[in-house]
Amino acid sequence: MSKRAVILAGGAGTRLRPYTVTLPKPLVPLGNRPILEIVIGQLKEHGFTHITIAVNHAVDIIKAFFNDGSKWGVTIDYTMETKPLSTMGPLTLAKDLPENFLVMNGDVLTDLDFSRFHESHVASNAIFTIASYRRSELIDYGLLHKGKDNRLIRFEEKPHYDFLVSMGVYMMNRDVLKYIPKDTFFGFDHLMHTLIEKNNPATVYEYNGFWLDIGRPVDYETATELVNDPNFKLI
Repeated sequence: MSKRAVILAGGAGTRLRPYTVTLPKPLVPLGNRPILEIVIGQLKEHGFTHITIAVNHAVDIIKAFFNDGSKWGVTIDYTMETKPLSTMGPLTLAKDLPENFLVMNGDVLTDLDFSRFHESHVASNAIFTIASYRRSELIDYGLLHKGKDNRLIRFEEKPHYDFLVSMGVYMMNRDVLKYIPKDTFFGFDHLMHTLIEKNNPATVYEYNGFWLDIGRPVDYETATELVNDPNFKLI
């Protein structure tokens, strides 16, 4: 069964400078391929044959590289913002979205099984499913908690925090579009708060495999080392 995906590739990549000074972030290379080409290849392997790329920055360069997607055996079309719409706002520009579709950031490196993720979402009848990853962070400081009188009420020495974060990969039911205003800056955070307020919250899908958000130079350098390792395989 053919499946639909929307890739959010409209960011200017300011956090990834200097690598994005001359290239838009989706075309920054990992090994011998751009990040977005790797993502498209993964989606194709999992049966996502119609891909919409949401862009607002360097659109001509991205279109020139990916064109209609026939080189990769998929159909690629584009949405173009005339003003910043954040992460969820661009979905209102996509045409003919199916009942359930995948949405993801274009700078995510993961071995998530996109097919299984799609199936889990459909089976759950959720309006929105968030792929999540468990992180553990060590705080290198002693944390002070004070009361209203500025007296210390609790102290934590270099605590460890364990928490779930969004992977930047989502499955959505088309009904979610009614919560996203058109022609409006509307982000993931806005949508999550809205769904909670409307008593129709998202489902959290916890994943324990490999995930890396290539948003900062240190993450990009880590990803480059990984893809140059012959033992590292995503697809």
